[in-house]
Amino acid sequence: MPSLPRSSLGTRAPSWSESLGQGAMAKSSSLNVRVVEGRALPAKDVSGSSDPYCIVKVDDEVVARTATIWRSLSPFWGEEYTVHLPLDFHHLSFYVLDEDTVGQDDIIGKISLSREAITADPRGIDSWINLSRVDPDSEVQGEICLSVQTLEDVRGRCLHCHVLQARDLAPRDISGTSDPFARVFWGSQSLETSTIKKTRFPHWDEVLELREMPGSPSPLRVELWDWDMVGKNDFLGMVEFPPQVLQHNPPNGWFRLLPFPRAEEDSGGSLGALRLKVRLTEDSVLPSRYYQPLRELLMESVLGPAEEDAASPLAVLEELTSGDCRQELATKLVKLFLGQGLTGPFLDYLTRREVARTTDPNTLFRSNSLASKSVEQFMKLVGMPYLHEVLRPVINRVFEERKYMELDPCKMDLGRTRRISFKGAPSEEHVREVSLGLLTGYLGPIVDAIVGSVGRCPSAMRLAFKQLRQRVEERFPQAEHEDVKYLAISGFLFLRFFAPAILSPKLFDLRDQHADPQTSRSLLLLAKAVQSIGNLGQQLGQGKELWMAPLHPFLLQSISRVRDFLDQLVEVDGKEEAGGPARALVPPSMTVREGYLLKRKEEPAGLATRFAFKKRYFRLSGEMLSYSKSPEWQMRSSIPVSHIRAVERVDEGAFQLPHVMQVVTQDGAGAPHTTYLQCKNVNELNQWLSALRKASAPNPDKLASCHPGAFRSGHWTCCLQAERSASGCSRTHSAVTLGDWSDPLDPDAETQMVYRQLLLGRDRLRMKFLEDSNMDTTLEAATEQGSSAMEGACTDALARQREAAARLLKVLTDLDQAHEEFQQQEQGKVVSGPLRP
Repeated sequence: MPSLPRSSLGTRAPSWSESLGQGAMAKSSSLNVRVVEGRALPAKDVSGSSDPYCIVKVDDEVVARTATIWRSLSPFWGEEYTVHLPLDFHHLSFYVLDEDTVGQDDIIGKISLSREAITADPRGIDSWINLSRVDPDSEVQGEICLSVQTLEDVRGRCLHCHVLQARDLAPRDISGTSDPFARVFWGSQSLETSTIKKTRFPHWDEVLELREMPGSPSPLRVELWDWDMVGKNDFLGMVEFPPQVLQHNPPNGWFRLLPFPRAEEDSGGSLGALRLKVRLTEDSVLPSRYYQPLRELLMESVLGPAEEDAASPLAVLEELTSGDCRQELATKLVKLFLGQGLTGPFLDYLTRREVARTTDPNTLFRSNSLASKSVEQFMKLVGMPYLHEVLRPVINRVFEERKYMELDPCKMDLGRTRRISFKGAPSEEHVREVSLGLLTGYLGPIVDAIVGSVGRCPSAMRLAFKQLRQRVEERFPQAEHEDVKYLAISGFLFLRFFAPAILSPKLFDLRDQHADPQTSRSLLLLAKAVQSIGNLGQQLGQGKELWMAPLHPFLLQSISRVRDFLDQLVEVDGKEEAGGPARALVPPSMTVREGYLLKRKEEPAGLATRFAFKKRYFRLSGEMLSYSKSPEWQMRSSIPVSHIRAVERVDEGAFQLPHVMQVVTQDGAGAPHTTYLQCKNVNELNQWLSALRKASAPNPDKLASCHPGAFRSGHWTCCLQAERSASGCSRTHSAVTLGDWSDPLDPDAETQMVYRQLLLGRDRLRMKFLEDSNMDTTLEAATEQGSSAMEGACTDALARQREAAARLLKVLTDLDQAHEEFQQQEQGKVVSGPLRP
């Protein structure tokens, strides 16, 4: 097998197992979250409606914010996120808020899902869930560090509770901080620490001594409170330890704060409900050498002769895969073969199988087969920059101009048109005429951009389409099937790539927000038109959408241009050689994120004002984070990605500004530097955090902790420590990233997922290929037909299938044994105790 490149972004980053050493088993964890829609939300505005949006939190960290759906009590978001995160997360929360242009946004309700609830069903959660009220006493976060001892003296037992510090506490004051103190309870006794003002990271370092009172053993409870001069104190969280723990394993370390135990209050649907899809994937990834046999079987499948396609290990895997898992499997397989430089042979293998079992050319690639899903995922992984380059200019125009367009008489709003034109009530014919002009005014540039993009289409996509066209021509060489070779390619490129991106630009990262209803309708009309062009006009004039007829002349004129474009697209030299060099998903020098941010450097002293931030245009590649005054500015400053040691959020109170992050670097002389960057919203902040963390993932000497505040007026605003060089008071979060098309390749994690998929079908594998008497029945039927050649072919095919199944089962058994051995080793190393620092 060819070796894999080691670039910092987009190519293969060091796998988890390599980062921990060749002899270690690594852990991976990711959440797939889809916020689908809401229903029956309460009205928060005087208009009798609301402007709802969702905030998604993992533990207490915001990882995503949906778009705002204006004036709706039954909003549809359809937004999906993949969050890579540490294994020790506890809960996932969804907060629904009503956006207000003046004042604070109103909280409608929340849904909190524990890790146990998410993992109760291997398929995850897919249901409507009622919103609950937000109880301030249950909105706790952070951890506390304790060291407890129980001692005996002449007066009896006493307990020394050393309250050292706490971190990441909830902000309860308007300043974004709290005034925390700890209260310790043991039996009927209680003591308090001092109050530390204006911090979420208090350091007490106080020992509280409590005496055991007569009676049964008592638990130890430590509560944290925010002191208020006026009104009652605010609850910050608590931890409790039963007597058995105090006696046999006294607490010593960091512990997560919990709310007061109370039954979850169900609103009974009075606050509405959300439809959510949530699935947690947790896995243990073995050292790379253990996956080599399975990888070799998969590679052997695509490199073998075509006559053995139906009996290969990959064919066996495809037969075992159910429809709901097929997309995830397709993504992992595409990445796995992309890392080996074999996506061409892999897609060609699937295409051969799909074409061979298709009798009606009209149904070719119309199902959600592994072949269709793999080509679709391949286009997204390899072609996303190409898609952005082709479509973004026109999509931006549609959003910015917000023109009213409608061809369907049933949906025309003549009153709206009258208000815009001030020329009296127009007729349907006039609205149709104006809309036709506007639609063709957008469609023309879209078609021009697509047909003129041959040279910009990634060579890997062009080679894949060239192979696809060749297989289709071989299968359907008849003259009446001349269009099939075009439809096979346009079905992917237009119907599964360009049209969906036009319909939902936000889901393809073309826009930051969903379209408003009017713009959404315009995009739908444009997507339908592009879809008709991709179908080469075969369905024009059919079906229920006859109102699209005014567009037909333009569509028919575009079809000949699209044919020429598809002919040119497959005229590409070269061929992806089997076993050739691995292809980078994203070249290291390629820009993966860019845009304007507000920037400032750390200052040695003095007041940090909000006016110290300067607007700069940033570009991030796998090698460099560079910035300048504008995109066209020639003089640029840069930060090597290899110098980055941490990328973290900054508390709002540090600069009295929201959405600020810090990039902590170390220069060649070992001196640390911090650059502060402000983003325009929480989603942009999360995307930049994620991109920078992925880019710097292979860097050595990453920081385990940092300061989420700034050093101002001689102290850190977060923990109040007076030394600039004081160690960080909060854990870093380098493992928390958002999944997207530019994720680094990790062959070990991808092969592990394929192994898990095979495990789910292991029993079917045995029954179907090794113990199924139907195979012998098939052979007998062939014999009765009297053809020795057919009998021999069936015998050979069945024998190859059985051999492939047996080899897969052998690999599964070996991997089972390896997992079991590593788990036993891990269990021997695990020491039960508190959260790690």
